[in-house]
Amino acid sequence: MLIVGGFLGAGKTTLLAEAAGRLVRQGRRVGFITNDQAPNLVDTRLLATQGYPVEEVAGSCFCCNFDGFTQSAAALIDHAQPDVIIAEPVGSCTDLSATILQPLKKQYAERFEVSPLSVLVDPARLRQILGKAEGTLHPDAAYICYQQLEEADVVVVNKADLLTEQEVAELKSLLLVHFPGREVWFISAKTGDGVDEWLEAMLTGKRGGSHIADVDYDRYANGEAVLGWLNGSFRLTAVAKPVLWAEFGRDFLQLCRQECIRRSAEIGHVKLMIEADTGVCLGNLTSTGTEPVLRNRMSGRSTQARLVINARVETTPDTLENLVREALEQVAGPDIDVTTEDLRVLSPGRPTPTHRILTVVE
Repeated sequence: MLIVGGFLGAGKTTLLAEAAGRLVRQGRRVGFITNDQAPNLVDTRLLATQGYPVEEVAGSCFCCNFDGFTQSAAALIDHAQPDVIIAEPVGSCTDLSATILQPLKKQYAERFEVSPLSVLVDPARLRQILGKAEGTLHPDAAYICYQQLEEADVVVVNKADLLTEQEVAELKSLLLVHFPGREVWFISAKTGDGVDEWLEAMLTGKRGGSHIADVDYDRYANGEAVLGWLNGSFRLTAVAKPVLWAEFGRDFLQLCRQECIRRSAEIGHVKLMIEADTGVCLGNLTSTGTEPVLRNRMSGRSTQARLVINARVETTPDTLENLVREALEQVAGPDIDVTTEDLRVLSPGRPTPTHRILTVVE
């Protein structure tokens, strides 16, 4: 059981898909458990289209639905018989060691070998939460990100391909001061650098859950509640002529970013997936200070597409819904019909874990 946490936009899904591909090429079977506060999760759909068996725990985080988490693991074992189960918690979730890893070790020691808890972090976000750069993330949301690192067995700094050797050395030094006793890895999920070495280290018999964070649940709850959450799926139909859907996705993300800047609403993550008969396009926006990133796997234009959006923004759910709908309407214009298939907007409730074990289970 490989559980990889980390704040919104750290690149968890990219890393885990890359890791799964490497495991499959080694001859191992891999299954996924994804997690979100609502259905229509981009990550679930993406992994399924890549051929992986996936179970989704929707409607609550793993810690608040431990039974749903273990039932999903059992379902994977029954129908896919994986050698490795990779679990990706909600990006705003922390206290995983006490609420997931310790209960797994206590109740399911004969069934699961629990790997070290890896927490993935974006270098820019890391500098902000360690006070080395200005950030616009709400202090209680930043608190969640810090607590995720506090409970980690292994801190994994992603996007190392964007860092100089000096920056790597500085960040590593900071991490060892703030989080002593943790392994620190620098990798790039995009290029694959360091992924093999990290993955091998996680699957070589070390047990996870050696650290338990002292989590203030009032700050934790508020850190989640400041984010509006939106999961939606939409049918896109070109009225006049075929469309390059990657351009549609890029324009939509750019407009979302501009609107969030205008409203002083910091972005946790806006993620989209567009599927058409010409292929798939994926898009990510991880803060108001960064440009959208798209991975276009479409071969050309088409007239029909399905769009899935997951957005986490520091604003109210109603404001977020209006922002997304207005952006879609503006980008679509008169040439594209947008039909809502499903739309969920919410603000997460207070975390109430099924179990919380505050001592390390040996």
